[in-house]
Amino acid sequence: MNALLNTANSRLRRSKPLPTLAALRFDPQSAYKNAHQVFFKFLHNGFAMLGAAIFLICLVLMFKPDLLKTGEAKLIDWLQARQTMLDLDDYKGQASVIPSGLTVNLPESALDASERATATDPADLPKQQAAVAFWISKKYKVAPEPVAALVEEAYKLGSKVKLDPTLILAIMAIESGFNPFAQSPVGAQGLMQVMTKIHSDKYENFGGKLAAFDPVTNLRVGVKVLQESIARAGGSIEGGLKQYVGAANLPHDDGYGSKVLSEYNALHRVATGRPAPIIASSAVPAAISVDVSNIKDQTESIRTKASGDNQNLANKGELLAKL
Repeated sequence: MNALLNTANSRLRRSKPLPTLAALRFDPQSAYKNAHQVFFKFLHNGFAMLGAAIFLICLVLMFKPDLLKTGEAKLIDWLQARQTMLDLDDYKGQASVIPSGLTVNLPESALDASERATATDPADLPKQQAAVAFWISKKYKVAPEPVAALVEEAYKLGSKVKLDPTLILAIMAIESGFNPFAQSPVGAQGLMQVMTKIHSDKYENFGGKLAAFDPVTNLRVGVKVLQESIARAGGSIEGGLKQYVGAANLPHDDGYGSKVLSEYNALHRVATGRPAPIIASSAVPAAISVDVSNIKDQTESIRTKASGDNQNLANKGELLAKL
């Protein structure tokens, strides 16, 4: 029994003493030192693994250069697509005026069809602009959504170049009747009937001459031409309109200026909340008038000929009766 007690006592003497409360206290300095050591080891091991990985990749590429070329091509394509998407953010909501060069690296699904369309809900416009859009829509029998987009753009451009937006819309109305694909016999094209051949340089930033048939692009180029025309006329709106229509060196503009100013007055009334009658133009083109008169002349000629034939038949009948 004594031997067992002696053995237990000797074991207790050799065992570590229990930690005191002072030893259990948190030591910030030692904790910081331990964390620093752990972080340093982690970085050291991480950089070692990264270096080993880079070494292995370089070793593989040395023996297989085709992989390097493939990787470079994919990286360049990704960077170009990324940059293109960032550039497209500048044209958000105006996809119809995106330069063609920005879309060459994008799949067709990158631009939604609704984003490509030149259309805006009139309800999203300020009350003044919405009223103008609906008035134009009723008068010229065009959908209000595309017109709303054009009205919104006209107001933005007008504020930028210090021109009344209703004057811009009036020119558009007289020039093309809001038909973006209109073309005159002399080569004026689009909503603002810009002479594409003469002003081809103004379409370069929009992808070339075919941009003349993009509504918003044509509007922007047309406003630029109008601005230059008014400047050449010494700031006169009437003189600028004469320059714009190409009658600067002619004694008159065939009433073009008065038509534009009349439409401008009507649109200005609508924009300021006053009523303006919607009266469709009753003027008949000269070519049609000539055609109608020709048809009337031909009709009269046919009637005269028929009457003469009937008279000849009656005379022949009388002669036979006498015989």
